[in-house]
Amino acid sequence: MTVTSAPGKVLIAGGYLVLDPLYSGLVIAASSRFYTVVEDAIGKPNTIVVKSPQFIGAIWEYRVSFSSDYKLELAPEGLVPLLSSHVETLSDLTYRASESKNKFVQLALERTLQLIKEMKGGEHVRNALQNGLDVTILGDNDFYSQRSQLEKRNLPPSLESLRKIPPFVPLGVKIENVHKTGMGSSAALITSVVGSLMIHLKVFGSVDLSRDIEETRRLIHNAAQYIHCLAQGKVGSGFDVSSAIFGSHIYTRFDPKVIQPLMESSIGETSLLPTLSPENNAWTYRVQPFRLPPLTRLLLADVDAGSDSPSMASKVLKWPLEYWTSLDQANMEVSQALLKLSESYRVHPIEYSTALKTAVLRPAVEWHSLTGKNGVVVEIIQHFDRAYRAIQAVRQQMKRMGELAGVPIEPDEQTRLLDSCTGVPGVIGGGVPGAGGYDAIWILIIELDDASLGSPLANVQKLWQGWQEMNVSPLLAEESLSSGLRMEQLNEVNGLAEAMKFVQE
Repeated sequence: MTVTSAPGKVLIAGGYLVLDPLYSGLVIAASSRFYTVVEDAIGKPNTIVVKSPQFIGAIWEYRVSFSSDYKLELAPEGLVPLLSSHVETLSDLTYRASESKNKFVQLALERTLQLIKEMKGGEHVRNALQNGLDVTILGDNDFYSQRSQLEKRNLPPSLESLRKIPPFVPLGVKIENVHKTGMGSSAALITSVVGSLMIHLKVFGSVDLSRDIEETRRLIHNAAQYIHCLAQGKVGSGFDVSSAIFGSHIYTRFDPKVIQPLMESSIGETSLLPTLSPENNAWTYRVQPFRLPPLTRLLLADVDAGSDSPSMASKVLKWPLEYWTSLDQANMEVSQALLKLSESYRVHPIEYSTALKTAVLRPAVEWHSLTGKNGVVVEIIQHFDRAYRAIQAVRQQMKRMGELAGVPIEPDEQTRLLDSCTGVPGVIGGGVPGAGGYDAIWILIIELDDASLGSPLANVQKLWQGWQEMNVSPLLAEESLSSGLRMEQLNEVNGLAEAMKFVQE
């Protein structure tokens, strides 16, 4: 059995600009994850059965056939290919499915098997599939709106209430009807599927991923980026896949031209490995490791309905280059201000904690005027003020850009909510993640163990629960403090083994 997981994401700086390789974005990997479990089946040769137990009827059966040529094709639904025992190369993947299809799963299986065939040979793949595979895919609850689950249990929208919902809870809907929360579910799904297949079919060992071997992660990254773009029908920025692989970081995208030839060819027409190999220098993406400052916490909330990112992007991307340069400077100021806080903790941990005990009692707008006898403490408070002002500057420029482009990047409703959140003592800042819109917000707060100093977390939740203009429901996710893609032990993931047994018909 092979179990891998990949985190969701929150882009807190770099919306829209991250589409351009001239600019970078700050992406935070979330603690909520997608899990893929791959097991050897019994008595199902050349068959891959995939199930997603959180949804109604989400079971797909794929049949893999082998022929003497090297072409891999996908037959129409319902056709069962002929199996030939005397040949050695993978050539054909067909499937019998439930009434719904899943393009993301289908392409992840198809293209990953093709890549493995190129690396290890057709005989290797055929032997690996001689008994068939069972694949189970499950996402943490945060990837999907839990409003109906809370209402069903007569619970208020709070973190405490969300913890009462069973992990990997069945959602009672078909997969195409689920309300997502915008945390990068498709990128995390594809990354976990690609990684688990490559490990289970022994392209490399699980220890390679556990030891964070660069070539291993880069190969999975390149393959997952390609497959995710193919499934979406366009070459996106890739920050969501990148965070699913590498965790939190400052991201600069790859040149879209690197995978364009593969986007335009059918399976088997063009070899995948020359393009996807980690030795291919045409992959020009950059990843600068990042972590949010100590004693801070990321809060996320699901807010009403979502926006249409593609149509919004098409309007925003027409904006003059000069404006983009100014916005990029504001984005990078957020990154540098937060990195400076982490450095302050490393050099002056005691003074850092003292500074937080002062800052947590006041709204951020007052931090610039705080004074004291300890110059280091005052300086650290000013670093927090710098982070607050940088986040505010990004919000202002994003909102202005949206107004000029005629799209709701930070709608007025969100502005009022975020302004109120930022006024809570101990809140460093917040915004609308990624492309913006109505569907989510993020908040960064100070989090201390001393109850006598008050709780920004409790106060923000109280604000959300009493908010009348929109329904605001928190998510359990925080920043993931581990790597991106990682190996898991089935029985160490709460509720995973039990959820695998559930089937919604």
